[in-house]
Amino acid sequence: MPGKFSLKKPDGEVGKTWPAICIGLFVAFGGVLFGYDTGTISGIIAMPYWLQEFTTNGVLKASDNSLIVSILSAGTFFGALASAPLADTVGRRMGLMLSTGVVFNLGVILQVASTGQSLFIAGRFFAGLGVGLVSAQIPMYQSETSPKWIRGTIVGAYQLAITIGLLLAAIVNNSTQNRNDTGSYRIPIAVQFLWSLILVIGLFFLPETPRYLIKRDRYDKAAIALGKLRRLPPDHPAVAEELHEVEANHRYEMSIGKASYIECFKGTVGKRTLTGCGLQALQQLTGVNFIFYYGTQYFKNAGFQNPFIIQVITNTINVVSTFPGLYAVEKLGRRNLLLIGAIGMCVCQYIVAITGTVAGTTEIAAQRAAIAFVCIYIFFFASSWGPVAWVVTGELYPLKVRAKCLSMTTASNWLLNWAIAYSTPYMTDPQHANLRSKVFFVWGSFCLVCVVFVWLMIYETKGLTLEQVDELYGLVGKAWKSKKFRPSVRFGDVDENMRRMSLKEIMVERERRASHVEAVGEGEKV
Repeated sequence: MPGKFSLKKPDGEVGKTWPAICIGLFVAFGGVLFGYDTGTISGIIAMPYWLQEFTTNGVLKASDNSLIVSILSAGTFFGALASAPLADTVGRRMGLMLSTGVVFNLGVILQVASTGQSLFIAGRFFAGLGVGLVSAQIPMYQSETSPKWIRGTIVGAYQLAITIGLLLAAIVNNSTQNRNDTGSYRIPIAVQFLWSLILVIGLFFLPETPRYLIKRDRYDKAAIALGKLRRLPPDHPAVAEELHEVEANHRYEMSIGKASYIECFKGTVGKRTLTGCGLQALQQLTGVNFIFYYGTQYFKNAGFQNPFIIQVITNTINVVSTFPGLYAVEKLGRRNLLLIGAIGMCVCQYIVAITGTVAGTTEIAAQRAAIAFVCIYIFFFASSWGPVAWVVTGELYPLKVRAKCLSMTTASNWLLNWAIAYSTPYMTDPQHANLRSKVFFVWGSFCLVCVVFVWLMIYETKGLTLEQVDELYGLVGKAWKSKKFRPSVRFGDVDENMRRMSLKEIMVERERRASHVEAVGEGEKV
């Protein structure tokens, strides 16, 4: 039943679902690369030895700070865009292996070898390129292999892995910060080889996604892959029925438009692309990466005691708070959870801004209040916008353009990530805007925009197959009416004469045929 969340397989589901769940959760481990690489820089650029070796006077200028932190996001932007041709050419599985084992590891090697800013910056760019490739392909792989009744939780686990990576980065940084040698920064960076090794080795044993194989007209291999995911023989009727619906949906989508980038901006797909890009951009504009990129520096410069410990605490809360989100995404739904999260974040950001502006950050009471509401803000983010943004974008798009659309939505995430990483030093630096705590007014205002965006643009996709999401957008014109939607079209029943019709036209044609059959039946009775 669509509204009910349970870890138990629903009645009527044939085969085993635990293999798909385990595979989806393992692939989510790639988020550790994302989170760790994002989080480690915050501590490294505040370490005494790194500042001594990589700067002239032991002081990192705002311009250098901005470049070093934001160059990773620039790499991820281009990596996300490149993920579409890579995933559509070599497949979701092999694409992940190449992105992690080759591109990402190259970036790590360059950073470990560096003794100056130039090589360090080059390494961060290539590591970012790898992270960008991975960040688009993981939700794609998860959404194409997960059972519909728990898909939101599995894709949301990607964000959980990101938060674990951030926490691990904070712990390792805190452990090496006082070393008076290159190990202070090389150890935190080199640890990333372990994360990439785990992911690449595991991917050797995982199947390709059945939907990708259908897209490449490899039906027999798709049946084998789906059989592995469901623990059923490839010729089982349930496997054939599920693949038939996927294939029929793909053929219908191809009949009304080609799989080009232009198609990503036409009709309901264009609306979905706008929704995905807006959602991912706003996820960054909530200000969460201000905390994780510059939190250590901000707390240190603002006079807070034990800034490294505060960073560990905020990252721990980030991890723990993700678990309620993994439950609520299937219980409350995508739309409700995003609304609740946006309102909660908005209130917390304004309180932090007002506290810091009125009372100042030198007062112990003001410090404690600010830290408390930063932690509450992180709870709201980690349990809502953190995981759900990836869940929604992973579900939105038809198979023919899924890789292209996901690459663009993920790129929009990284574009805003870069903009925030680049501009924040200028916003908080005493020699520039010197906003200090007032910067939280900016993030709070964007959280207010998030509330409006969710109400107007986010459709409820809980409990629907990826193919039924196409039907949802084809038949429901307003996002706030999406909760009442119930799927009624089976793409396997759409014949050749209906192929080029819109879904609304198909519904009308089916009703006409049903009325005709009923009228003929009545005539025969007479």
